[in-house]
Amino acid sequence: MDRLRVLRFLWFFSAAPVLAGYPIWWSLALGQQYSSLGSQPILCGSIPGLVPKQMRFCRNYIEIMPSVAEGVKLGIQECQHQFRGRRWNCTTIHDSLAIFGPVLDKATRESAFVHAIASAGVAFAVTRSCAEGSSTICGCDSHHKGSAGDGWKWGGCSEDADFGVLVSREFADARENRPDARSAMNRHNNEAGRATILDQMHLKCKCHGLSGSCEVKTCWWSQPDFRAIGDHLKDKYDSASEMSVEKHRESRGWVETLRAKYSLFKPPTERDLIYFEISPNFCDPNPETGSFGTRGRTCNVTSHGIDGCDLLCCGRGHNTRTEKRKEKCHCIFHWCCYVSCQECVRIYDVHTCK
Repeated sequence: MDRLRVLRFLWFFSAAPVLAGYPIWWSLALGQQYSSLGSQPILCGSIPGLVPKQMRFCRNYIEIMPSVAEGVKLGIQECQHQFRGRRWNCTTIHDSLAIFGPVLDKATRESAFVHAIASAGVAFAVTRSCAEGSSTICGCDSHHKGSAGDGWKWGGCSEDADFGVLVSREFADARENRPDARSAMNRHNNEAGRATILDQMHLKCKCHGLSGSCEVKTCWWSQPDFRAIGDHLKDKYDSASEMSVEKHRESRGWVETLRAKYSLFKPPTERDLIYFEISPNFCDPNPETGSFGTRGRTCNVTSHGIDGCDLLCCGRGHNTRTEKRKEKCHCIFHWCCYVSCQECVRIYDVHTCK
């Protein structure tokens, strides 16, 4: 905790350059406003960091703003799951407008992933909310109707992912209109996150018939589980393309564009993640990069991957301690209908980075 307080202290004095280009409206997902969204009307003026286009959107479509906040929170949670065993584990800083600290100030792979997963989260949550009937301005997808395959028919509520993607594009990309390389990178990665949802839309079906038979199936168009979105974007993070920044003189002034840095590699598609700055190693605390270091992190002593004690601990070694945990055991099902269990004490080895 002392390291955390020091980092926050140092971060306070270096926040200005970060906040200048930081999507601080993401803090809506973690702040006090979020907990009251379900019971109180949201005030657009209370959301920090909105540009004029976002403010207009918020006022015009106020009833879907809770879903926007839910989507960002969903993206953050998925980021923390995907990076739980890595040196940077998607740590958020509460009581700060820049919820990831200075980490996202650099155009790194980590920034690419967070923008992609947050934009996908907004599209996903808005789409789901519309299908659940939470808003009067959207609903089910009416395009998937009419003739279908043999043995099944359209039914239920097909999720309108196109609308969710539109909301995410209009709101999340509203601030990425600068003629610089970072805005170009953010727009690309935002779109790559949203495209993942559209690419993985699929039919979900329910059987109908006597005695559980499947004489007729009712099917509807559905989003994938968000975990599948996270898994896919994590793969894209691992294979992200490094870019070079080029400057061009246009009528409106100097404009920065991005091109693949290595011509021998296949150029990135619109569904790949891109970056143009190298990530720090995140081994030691560093207030300039936002790294919390890995000291005290739990590592996997049997793994040879990044979550293993050798790599996660950056070669510093690890400590081992034993923990006693009470767990349910010897459970028996009694007819009818309850389960009784005993309580067992098991001993585990816990390994933490030095």
